[in-house]
Amino acid sequence: MSYAIDLAAVRSAHERIQRLIHRTAIATSQTVNQRTGLEVFFKPENTQKTGAFKIRGALNAVLHLQETNPDCKGVVTHSSGNHGQALSCAAQRGGMSCTVVVPENAPAVKAAAIKGYGAEVVYCKATPQSRQETCDELAAKRGLTAIPSYDHPDVMAGQGTISLELLDQVPDLDAILVPISGGGLASGVIMAAKSIRPSIKVFIVEPKEKMLEECLRSGERLWPNPPRMMNTIADGMRLQQPGLLTWPILRDMAEKSTIALEDEEIVAGMKFAFERMKLVVEPSGASTVAAVLSDRFQALAKEHGLKRVAVIISGGN
Repeated sequence: MSYAIDLAAVRSAHERIQRLIHRTAIATSQTVNQRTGLEVFFKPENTQKTGAFKIRGALNAVLHLQETNPDCKGVVTHSSGNHGQALSCAAQRGGMSCTVVVPENAPAVKAAAIKGYGAEVVYCKATPQSRQETCDELAAKRGLTAIPSYDHPDVMAGQGTISLELLDQVPDLDAILVPISGGGLASGVIMAAKSIRPSIKVFIVEPKEKMLEECLRSGERLWPNPPRMMNTIADGMRLQQPGLLTWPILRDMAEKSTIALEDEEIVAGMKFAFERMKLVVEPSGASTVAAVLSDRFQALAKEHGLKRVAVIISGGN
């Protein structure tokens, strides 16, 4: 089957962006290793430029756009925060205008950061439909190029560069834990990791209401329509449905078992990261910390004979 990206696309993305991003260092915790009985390697993208992994995909998309369409008038997107910050930063670096459609309930600190990179913020209702419609209207009216936060080949390939770094830093991993919203990060990480190391297992961490495990096991998109936002403390993971481009990769390559978390578990993961690892992480970023410490993952590790596990901390904004 043909997918939106492949390993070659991820490698090309890495060539474009590697001089402009941090190669985030691997962090370890003896406490985590003792509690889990595993060797755990954290990839802290909260220390990445703009405070999250999103700069990888945004930079790749903007740089590729400038290669293929040097006369582009500017870019537009919709985002609850991290992609908006990343695209604003990437556009500023590329010398082009950026407009970000932000839901009215987005954290004020994230909207302020978007403005800090020089982008225009346009507010909309807090529904997937309003976000997309407002973004489409602005693109048509102003002649801007839309760069979505997850369902875009260049964005997906950029996020996959995490796996290139990770498997260079820790080559003999058994598994990776990755969080999900629309699936840009998860699909990119999965495609690159499974292409380089076919035996590796990638487990997705999701909020309880997402229904991803049910959909993965059936191989079907069982989510109710229209798409909706979930009620979760992890504001970067509120979207219930993954994208149309990200879904086939998730369906075919991710492990069918997910780690689904309640808000209380995510908060506990944040607290652990703060107190024991000295890492400032947002709820979405803390989800994988909570997951690796969970009874659910302990059972999965035992079932699959896992010993060396990577945990992607997505951000800290």
